[in-house]
Amino acid sequence: MKKGKQPYYFNDRKLGEFEAEKCPECKEVFFTEEASDKIDKTAKDMGLWGLRLEGKLGYSGNSLIVRVPKKIAEFLNFKEGQKVSIHPEGKGKLAVEA
Repeated sequence: MKKGKQPYYFNDRKLGEFEAEKCPECKEVFFTEEASDKIDKTAKDMGLWGLRLEGKLGYSGNSLIVRVPKKIAEFLNFKEGQKVSIHPEGKGKLAVEA
C-alpha cells in the first residue's frame, strides 16, 4: 500500500484531495478515518449531504410520474422541459439521465 493524497468525488464533483492508502496493483483506495471525517464535513459544507430524499409516484393522464425534489434537481442542474433518458437499472431501480 502506498500512502498519499487521493482525490474524492461525489457525483462527478471533486470534494478535494485527502489522505489515503492506494494499492499499486489493483488501484483500490482506502481513505483514513480522519480523511473520511473531512470528506463528510466538506460534503455537508457544500450542501451535498443528504441528497437522498423520498418522493411519491403519481399519475398525469395515463403516465406514472416521479417528482424530483428541488434540491436534487438543482444539484443535477435539471430544468423544466429538459429531455432526459429514463431506463430501468435492475429490480425496483429507475435511472434518469440528462
